[in-house]
Amino acid sequence: MQGGTMMASETTAMTDPDRIWTEAAVRLRSEIGDGPFSSYIAPSAVRMDSAGQLILVTPTAYARDWVRKNALRRVNELWLGLDGLSRRLEVRCRAEMGSVPPASAMQGAPAGPAAPSAGFQPMPAPTVGPVADGPRAVRAAGLQDRLTFDGFVEGHGNAFALAIARQVAAWADGHFNPVFLCGPYGFGKTHLLNAIAWEAQRLRPEARVVYLTAERFLSTFVKAMQDRQTAAFKDSLRNADMLLIDDVQFVGGKTSTQEELLSTLTALIQDGRRVVLSADRPPLALTEIEPRLRGHMASGLTCPIEPGDRALKLAVARNRLEALSRLGVVDGVIGDAVLEHLVDRTPGSMRELEGAVTTLAAVSGGRLSALTVEDTQKLLGAALRGGPERRITVDEIQKTVSEHFNLKQADLLSERRTRSVARPRQIAMYLCKQHTTRSYPDIGRRFGGRDHTTVLHGVRKIDSLLATDEQIARDVETLTRKLRG
Repeated sequence: MQGGTMMASETTAMTDPDRIWTEAAVRLRSEIGDGPFSSYIAPSAVRMDSAGQLILVTPTAYARDWVRKNALRRVNELWLGLDGLSRRLEVRCRAEMGSVPPASAMQGAPAGPAAPSAGFQPMPAPTVGPVADGPRAVRAAGLQDRLTFDGFVEGHGNAFALAIARQVAAWADGHFNPVFLCGPYGFGKTHLLNAIAWEAQRLRPEARVVYLTAERFLSTFVKAMQDRQTAAFKDSLRNADMLLIDDVQFVGGKTSTQEELLSTLTALIQDGRRVVLSADRPPLALTEIEPRLRGHMASGLTCPIEPGDRALKLAVARNRLEALSRLGVVDGVIGDAVLEHLVDRTPGSMRELEGAVTTLAAVSGGRLSALTVEDTQKLLGAALRGGPERRITVDEIQKTVSEHFNLKQADLLSERRTRSVARPRQIAMYLCKQHTTRSYPDIGRRFGGRDHTTVLHGVRKIDSLLATDEQIARDVETLTRKLRG
């Protein structure tokens, strides 16, 4: 191979999937760019299923769907141009495949050296010893003691992000900088950032590890400007060996802060310092952030974190109970039926689930093992979704939705049918049905005198889109969080 190209005679003779994928990936990177390639293609690998079908395995369902929509056709064109056996690739996520060896191994062929960018496999978790004084011995500031790797529960939706987080925390050599964690509120981004900081500082006590929320970054920068201390502020960040910033979506709309963050990221990355960021959306979806900063955020590795399935939520609930037991807060083992009832009635984020578990432990009075489902319902009452909730009004929902979509409240009540108004109106109707006791006709009257069938259609439309449209799901999640306070 010379200059990333292959002689025609050698190309037609290629049959080893690893060699084909390495060559195809090099060409694909030049076509789609480093950002999308690093986020969706680099963490993927070619495998062969039991039926002999070649599969491009992505780390998450989110990455699978992106590849299927944006790159699979071109991937197969490149593959067919290199593969002497004229095979085609399908794409599946890791959770759909289970444990499958490399395609070359299943063929009985020796696996060639995979390109680091195309055949990346997360390294195993580092083996570490105990910290003498516990997490408080770590010098990184602004962290929560309990948010360590030991307390993080792994599942299908977060396994890839966890593997990358461990790799970053171990100061392992790699090409992924910055690392960008994205996903809905309350599903582990802050936990992983804290865990990275604790472990990175434990392994290199002399290193300067800086953890900030975007809000803290903003407020500190503003104060530094007011006090004419911007040089000291810049030095405090640009001397960091590792910088972690949580919820970067909140710097959106603040021009001077974005410029400072861009300069900081540029300086750190050029110097080979580690940068880890998190947000509720992938970098390129942060439309409120200016394009150059978005581009820098997207230039490394994006790790989506997906909402947990029921099995993960049960594991998180058990993990929280075990932690409370070690603290002496609870005694005894909770029944499976009670735990399943608690999980099923708390469909929000992992944080909300942990809150429900903690509340149940506090009000059970030490008789955790004797609790029945009926006892749980009586003890928790409003804490469970099925119980009475904080009163949320239609007017409050309309105001919140209007502000979120930069509309006037009157727009939701108007006859305007443009998509920019109609979709937020349907979301508002859906939230009214979810969070108030109003009937369909009553909701219709509050939305400009609309017929109840219009409301019913809107509610059903949003309900169906939640499973297929990630932006709608994020909007509903964000609005729900705001409404609950």
